[in-house]
Amino acid sequence: MISVNNVTLAYGKRVLFDEVNLKFTKGNCYGVIGANGAGKSTFLKILSGEIEANKGNIEITPGERMAVLKQNHFEFDTCTVLETVLIGYKKLWEVMKEREAIYAKADFSEEDGMRAGELEGEFGEMGGYTAESDAGTLLGEVGVPEMYHNNLMKDLPGNLKLRVLLAQALYGNPDILLLDEPTNDLDVTTISWLENFLADYENIVIVVSHDRHFLDAVCTHTADVDRQKIRIYTGNYTFWYESSQLAARQLSDRNKKTEDKRKELMDFIARFSANASKSKQATSRKKALEKLVIEDIQPSSRKYPGIIFKPDREVGNQILNVNGLSKQSEDGVKLFSGATFSVSKNDKIAFLSKDHRALTSFFEVINGEVAADAGTFEWGTTITKAYLPNDNSAFFKNDLNLIDWLRQFVPPTVTDVDEDFLRGFFGKMLFAGDEVRKKTTVLSGGEKVRCMISRMMLQNPNVVILDEPTNHLDLESITSFNDSMMDFKGVVLFTTHDHQFMQTVANRIIELTPKGIIDRLMTYDEYLEDARVKQLREELYA
Repeated sequence: MISVNNVTLAYGKRVLFDEVNLKFTKGNCYGVIGANGAGKSTFLKILSGEIEANKGNIEITPGERMAVLKQNHFEFDTCTVLETVLIGYKKLWEVMKEREAIYAKADFSEEDGMRAGELEGEFGEMGGYTAESDAGTLLGEVGVPEMYHNNLMKDLPGNLKLRVLLAQALYGNPDILLLDEPTNDLDVTTISWLENFLADYENIVIVVSHDRHFLDAVCTHTADVDRQKIRIYTGNYTFWYESSQLAARQLSDRNKKTEDKRKELMDFIARFSANASKSKQATSRKKALEKLVIEDIQPSSRKYPGIIFKPDREVGNQILNVNGLSKQSEDGVKLFSGATFSVSKNDKIAFLSKDHRALTSFFEVINGEVAADAGTFEWGTTITKAYLPNDNSAFFKNDLNLIDWLRQFVPPTVTDVDEDFLRGFFGKMLFAGDEVRKKTTVLSGGEKVRCMISRMMLQNPNVVILDEPTNHLDLESITSFNDSMMDFKGVVLFTTHDHQFMQTVANRIIELTPKGIIDRLMTYDEYLEDARVKQLREELYA
């Protein structure tokens, strides 16, 4: 168990946490949520001891081992991949090193023999005799091929380093597991494996993630960081979100009787509990919901941005025709080839590829920012596009305040543009008061994306193109963006690592490969499970 007792942390006048009191208990997985800058990652660092609070303390049940997903990808550069995983179980690693040192002695004494016997006992109890094979198996499960296991970490491809550090945290069945954004750089298969691993995990898991599908799959509880406090709620992210929204609506409904409100909440809990019981790994989540006290459900104080796209006109019959597009990377790798398809009305197309450079390059090509190596594309005359690029740095090179920055992008057809008009777009994205006087050079990553969304709304597009739209956004903004794209009456072309965004928005999937495309009218989950698609993918990536 972990007890958080009166923890307070402030940096100057900025208070992150004010007398926080919590308990984390065995068998539960806690998803830590909160706005960008609220202190989610900082809280995990306090729990791990990396940061010391100004006041209060953290108590851990004696003898329990904590493992943390490391964020420094260069910390173990001089170690092999296998060694890096084993180091995660510190006590076992220390026993291994001492044991090896004793056996390497040329003058092996009686005292050394007695110590070696003690170490052999500890080594066996901790699973030392199968340690390397267990670590190798775990590395394979998180997607690190065996050919890399004896390589030095500094020689490992960048996209595999996080996977090794994830295996390091999971290794040895720690009593407490702290994970900060564990799904970054993982593919769909590995994320699914991790979801199942954590959903079945019998110890304490505390995880920070912006992936709502992942939080829903693994969490029994939600720890909400808000207004310098942290409160733990029963249920996964979706349960927390929908129950808090229901409670907020009830709070504003003064005419509804108390008993009617209580019945509505109880029906809501029963529905979620029934859904949880249908999941193969949801026993603990169902039990948690069954123990929920009705008074625990409270409205959230969170604010959600208003992401609203209003097309000036409906798309015509010709939207986008793509014929034989191909593109290589600068280092000569074929990213995609033979891309041929047409976009139809009501299409919301999710683009996939094993190499994200293919997706970004494709979007840059159809937006006229880079030239294709071969092939053509043509937009219809009725189309007004709005593009959210993965890298928005080119838009923020001038030291302008937000009002003047947005003024640059007012379409020629829009007249009578005053400050109040522009403030309206920033207000929808939760920039209030003097915040619109901020200089663009001091904006955070999330603030830049919110500015880019304001710019897109200003254009009144009927086609929206999104390259990883959830990057740098908090869960509230991701939820609003997701809902907006579901409701949007135009065409959406997008790619995202957010499973829920992909599943709920897309009605068509196009996968770009070096040997052609796969094009299917189906949802994302259907695409992942389709046997014919799986076979085609193997052929096209071979």
